[in-house]
Amino acid sequence: MAEAEGPKGRVLIVAGSDSGGGAGIQADIKAVTMLGGYAMTAVTAITVQDTRGVHGVWPVPLEAVLGQMRVTLADIGADAIKTGMLGSAQLVEAVAECLAESALMVPRVIDPVMVATSGDRLVDAKAVEAIRSELVPRARLVTPNAPEAEVLTGKAVETVDGQRRAAEQLLELGAHGALVKGGHLGGNKVTDVLQTTTGEWIFESERIATTSTHGTGCTLASAIAALLAQGESVPDAVEQGRDYLLGAIRNAKGFGHGAGPVHHGWVLDEE
Repeated sequence: MAEAEGPKGRVLIVAGSDSGGGAGIQADIKAVTMLGGYAMTAVTAITVQDTRGVHGVWPVPLEAVLGQMRVTLADIGADAIKTGMLGSAQLVEAVAECLAESALMVPRVIDPVMVATSGDRLVDAKAVEAIRSELVPRARLVTPNAPEAEVLTGKAVETVDGQRRAAEQLLELGAHGALVKGGHLGGNKVTDVLQTTTGEWIFESERIATTSTHGTGCTLASAIAALLAQGESVPDAVEQGRDYLLGAIRNAKGFGHGAGPVHHGWVLDEE
């Protein structure tokens, strides 16, 4: 019998590992799984990390990263790709080339991870430029927070209008969609601006008073990727992904002594 056509929820995640379990590959796998997807991974770096900061980073050899990508794509396939921490320009360029060769038509969610929640810098300037030139073009969705959007576009992102301008610039760079998040901006409400080649959507929610925000960017991007991999549209995937993340923040268990992790499994508690 021929294999059924259509999205199957398979997500290949290309990102770093977080020993504390709140961000990176660990958060990605949890989010994809909780939203009904199937997570595969290509680990790009091993970080020594907890809720208080990043204490060390060991890059995975380039051939090992590419090997993980190639075998999973060749054997299992993917309905979405999510990229996270890519610490060097050489790695960004190699990942982009591998995707062009092995997953050209698979939608990509590019989370331009540059700074950890703790404030630790995770990529260098050359890697930022490579993300801008090699991964933003052709991305189904780019998901920068306000500081990352400023770095990628050179535009100030301090208001909703700034978020709009940054999103427009990312589309001009070749992205099909840009979600410029407003969690780093002040105010009692958090506003995220989504622009695609077909329109604009504004998502607004009350700011949650909590210190458990470690891994929120990774979690949202992977949640969106899982939903896209199951056939949702970009606006619907963003809306549902935000709802999932808000629940994970509200139900955080307060682990650690710094910026604690969200509770990825909160949906199981409500069953």
